[in-house]
Amino acid sequence: MTASTTAALSVSAPSNFDEAADYIWNNSFDKPTLVVSRARVGEQYDALNAGLGTANIHYAVKANPAPEIIRLLVERGSGFDAASRQEIELCLSQGADPAKISFGNTIKRGVDIAFAHSIGVTLFAADCEAELDKIATHAPGARVYLRLIVENSLADWPLTRKFGCADTLLPSLLDYAKSVGLVPYGLSFHVGSQTRKAEYWNPVLDQVAPLWHAAKAAGHDLQLLNIGGGFPAYHGDPVDAPRGYAAAVMTAVKERFDDVPYVMAEPGRGMVAEAGHIAAEVMLVSRKSTQALRRWVYLDIGRFSGLAETEGEAIRYEFVTAHDGGAVGPCVLAGPSCDSADILYEKNPVDLPLELRDGDKIMIKNCGAYTSSYSSVGFNGFPPLDVLVL
Repeated sequence: MTASTTAALSVSAPSNFDEAADYIWNNSFDKPTLVVSRARVGEQYDALNAGLGTANIHYAVKANPAPEIIRLLVERGSGFDAASRQEIELCLSQGADPAKISFGNTIKRGVDIAFAHSIGVTLFAADCEAELDKIATHAPGARVYLRLIVENSLADWPLTRKFGCADTLLPSLLDYAKSVGLVPYGLSFHVGSQTRKAEYWNPVLDQVAPLWHAAKAAGHDLQLLNIGGGFPAYHGDPVDAPRGYAAAVMTAVKERFDDVPYVMAEPGRGMVAEAGHIAAEVMLVSRKSTQALRRWVYLDIGRFSGLAETEGEAIRYEFVTAHDGGAVGPCVLAGPSCDSADILYEKNPVDLPLELRDGDKIMIKNCGAYTSSYSSVGFNGFPPLDVLVL
């Protein structure tokens, strides 16, 4: 998409060159814009791929579906985790091999399963008999992997409620898949989004490994272990470097599982978050009373236009302004819409410069993941997040 290129604020680029940040500070924008560096995505892919070793990357398309990113990853040899027919079609349009696309959503329409099957997708996720019935009807003979509910997540954002089956249900589901003509091919789980340290995977792996071995002992020839996502991005709290992190995860996997023919990893945030920053603008700075200790800072982007992951203040973005280095004070940060839920950070205020004023540019760091994909509707008439891929 587009971004205007008129004179910028006079601000120095970071000491370590950051292509997306450099572009933001040297251009102006008439709407909130996510600027993403393809080169940085490529670097993240290479680091994760090296650390994962024999495991296979299936990029979580939902993290950032920009066609330019999909094309880059196709060229790198990546596979893809698709959640819908539309994501499958996007991958195909950028040259992806259908055999390297998995339909990883456990909630699928029958017609979409049939479409995926018709174009060569052979790998489908499920977590209940009803979903297995749909797959058997619309993709007969397909390979399926069963997603498990996992406990003991140490992630910043655990994902333990909506998807997966209880471990007690797994044996009957494996048998049922075979009975309806499907190939029970493997198991899947997700440690939770933004799992900041590799050792945080261990309690989840300790839960899944006995289930894997029990299924094998029961006669199921499992070939696939899908370890999901969880690979972190830097949001202020320390995280391990991607190559070392991925290598440590794979060491933990190998310690607990026999030789698995196909280990699948689905990085999303860890692939693209640090490659992109948002150029935004301060719309208003105010105090609610003369005694108020905290200012309210309203941005031209909020929870309904890209920053949905501030829900529960789970993901804490970092902010850069032209006034950094001066005195700061606590702020409640909010979006521009006429909705009282459009507050980003209130329980834990953000320290921002006292000199901050309306009209100031503000850069939101490391938000290349789950911003543009959440921003698809112009709520209150505010435009969806613009995207510029360098």
